[in-house]
Amino acid sequence: MKVDLFDFDLPEERIALRPAEPRESARLLDVASDRLTDRTIADLPDLVRPGDVLVVNDTKVIPARLRGRRGEAKIEATLHMRLDGQTWAAFARPAKRLRPGDAVDFGGLTAEVAEKRDGGEVILRFDRGKAELMAALHAAGEMPLPPYIASKRATDEKDRDDYQTMFADREGAVAAPTAGLHLTPALSERIEAAGAGIVRVTLHVGAGTFLPVKADDTDDHRMHAEIGEISQAASDLINARTGRLISVGTTSLRLLESAADEDGRVRPWSGATDIFITPGVRLRTADLLLTNFHLPRSTLFMLVSAFSGLERMKSAYAHAVETGYRFYSYGDACLLHRMEQ
Repeated sequence: MKVDLFDFDLPEERIALRPAEPRESARLLDVASDRLTDRTIADLPDLVRPGDVLVVNDTKVIPARLRGRRGEAKIEATLHMRLDGQTWAAFARPAKRLRPGDAVDFGGLTAEVAEKRDGGEVILRFDRGKAELMAALHAAGEMPLPPYIASKRATDEKDRDDYQTMFADREGAVAAPTAGLHLTPALSERIEAAGAGIVRVTLHVGAGTFLPVKADDTDDHRMHAEIGEISQAASDLINARTGRLISVGTTSLRLLESAADEDGRVRPWSGATDIFITPGVRLRTADLLLTNFHLPRSTLFMLVSAFSGLERMKSAYAHAVETGYRFYSYGDACLLHRMEQ
């Protein structure tokens, strides 16, 4: 499909630079097949049914943005996928200043450029093992806020809490599964009191989620892989549900679809996925999708268009822009109903 089909106008003032406080006060656009309904996240427990299962992503964002030097040259690197205990794939700026074998000093944390790839991507091999490296990242790194926030303001200590979901447990993400940012312990208790279950899966979201689609056709776009896992216990709970499957976020949906068989049953699964969901791809798992509002021409807007239909999503986004919804990672949310396929 032509990427131009997924373009839309978004005024800059609609981009949220901070999350709603309290989190339950964020707006929620209920996008059904025949109507758009304005709600708030606090209404979510009233929209679930007994037997429903919500799937949340329990990945934890690490301080993956590093600033350092190769000699006199300033280098910024954003880690995006762990390859082993001391090796990460990263996006570097300016990558043209780096060559294989170069050493980069990130404030006492040193990495060797093991490989240079296309698109500003490099492979960095650090000078310490997994546990020591993670401690060093917490000391030297910054929270990797999305470019559309980082270009407007500096990262601060508040982001270390704001850019984590309440489920954050397993370190490895360099971007938050942002739909989960809306949920709070009190809201989760109300959801469970309504008879719905909450199941955790893990997808370590990579910085590739923010990369623009530069190709003219979706067939020519390459997705970056992300590491994930669905446990046996989680798959059993998902498959045993008596109600609907509600994916909290596009990351949970991508993981579910990566692990599902042709009948939509979710298998225990572990590994890397580069699944690319666009209109025409048959979706087999979630009945509803809770997600934020995404960038024009992005792979995430393509995913929600596959889930609910391109024209329906364009109509929903036009309504959201007109009525003042806040967009992107710290913004408001929508609840999408899967279109019949």
